[in-house]
Amino acid sequence: MTETDIDLGRPIQGDVVDLILDDHRRFEALLRDLRDSSSDRDAVRRALAMLHTAHAIAEETHVYPRLERKDAISAHEAEHGEHEHAEGHEAMLAVLELRTTDTQAFDDAVEELAKVVNHHLTEEELTILNPAREEVGDRARAELGEKFATERNQQIDDGCGSVEQIRELVARARREGLLDDED
Repeated sequence: MTETDIDLGRPIQGDVVDLILDDHRRFEALLRDLRDSSSDRDAVRRALAMLHTAHAIAEETHVYPRLERKDAISAHEAEHGEHEHAEGHEAMLAVLELRTTDTQAFDDAVEELAKVVNHHLTEEELTILNPAREEVGDRARAELGEKFATERNQQIDDGCGSVEQIRELVARARREGLLDDED
């Protein structure tokens, strides 16, 4: 359940801030499509799961650690970003685990996913991307952009975003204390 015909973009280079913002606009478009009962909601949720997973892994692997080393963000801000990714995985899992896409339960799960993702996009743009613009030079942002894009694309090529993978990401986040057991 991880293949998709929906274009997720395939950047290979660029300023990391611009690449992340491009993905954020893709998240918003996919969430709009997921709310649209006339769209192929099953395909959209698969695409969104792939993009969300690839994007989060690329940020946590390359972007947050580098910005932390450059003193653009604090360890707390990096951990908070990881916490919000975990909340996104948890909300995404709820959407993926539903059998059909034409029920009130699906609409409710999509509403929760949209709330969690939109909160993260806003907060990340304000507290992580703005400092990255201000504290990290153009060359370093370009180098980081290439690493982010390479990781993101590799994750997508490897078929990330399966229910099983996201279930494991949620379980790991609980073990690491990023999510409460009651969530």
